[in-house]
Amino acid sequence: MENKYINRYYTFCKSLQNLEKSRIANPDADFVLEGTVQNFNLTFDISWKVMKDILVKRMSVTDFAIGSPRDTLQAAFTNGLIFDDEWLQMLRIRNQLAHDYDGSLAAETFTLIITVFYDCFVKFRDQAAVYYTNNGNSFEQPDSFHNKQP
Repeated sequence: MENKYINRYYTFCKSLQNLEKSRIANPDADFVLEGTVQNFNLTFDISWKVMKDILVKRMSVTDFAIGSPRDTLQAAFTNGLIFDDEWLQMLRIRNQLAHDYDGSLAAETFTLIITVFYDCFVKFRDQAAVYYTNNGNSFEQPDSFHNKQP
């Protein structure tokens, strides 16, 4: 795959690492909710673009609206890139969080983001890793992108 697509995958991995920090953070501490929402939004947005890259570049699937997160998620599900129904819920919550001016939705969904949604991202990362290998060997990956277990 081209460097642009490989870099997008590594950006997704790094974003997921940043979201992982929220799993041990106190949601009542300053900026934890805001940071978690920001990391969730970024991780989600990068993840569906990585899905699109894999669908189009590696699987030659083009019968979906390429600019649509919803269509990309549906195509990813149909083609076995993702397995959880939570992805459409994540899309809905991501869209709602854009209008969460008082932070009430962020507080309400914090636990969901750092447990269920985080786990979906991890499953996708592991599934997507298969498409970022070269003849069975992983592409060179900076140390900062290697998976770190909590």
